[in-house]
Amino acid sequence: MDDKKLLKYAVDYLSKYNSSKNNLENILKRKILRLNITNFEKRDLINKIETIIKKLEKNKFIDDDRYTSTKILSLSNSGKSKNFILNYLIKKGVNKSQIQDNLNLMKQDNDSWEFEAAKIFVKKKKLLEKNESYEKKLAKMARAGFSYDICKKILG
Repeated sequence: MDDKKLLKYAVDYLSKYNSSKNNLENILKRKILRLNITNFEKRDLINKIETIIKKLEKNKFIDDDRYTSTKILSLSNSGKSKNFILNYLIKKGVNKSQIQDNLNLMKQDNDSWEFEAAKIFVKKKKLLEKNESYEKKLAKMARAGFSYDICKKILG
């Protein structure tokens, strides 16, 4: 495999999935390590990953800021808490300050977005329909990363 095939693999991957720079780098490294080539060739390909990612970034195939904002929106619409989203994006290799900036933008656009996400979570888990104790419901929401105040407002 040469760097052109690696670039094609990266573009194919990005056509199916949105990704952060760091996540794409890890995916390309794992792809290279699975190849049946010598260690010298693997090292050579791994060294070319950075130039491939810069080329993709220059051509707007990959953009961490866009990735972060779309992930925050989609995860919050599926009932995920701010803490869950923060940890998820850190795991994907997004810069913490970039995540915080996008979360602040989200808060400016919709001040009650986390409350709305908590309502979606409660609806999905059918917490208001179940005949469980208040403490169990509160514990489920806390494990999902919602703050005590939000939990009280919804379950209260």
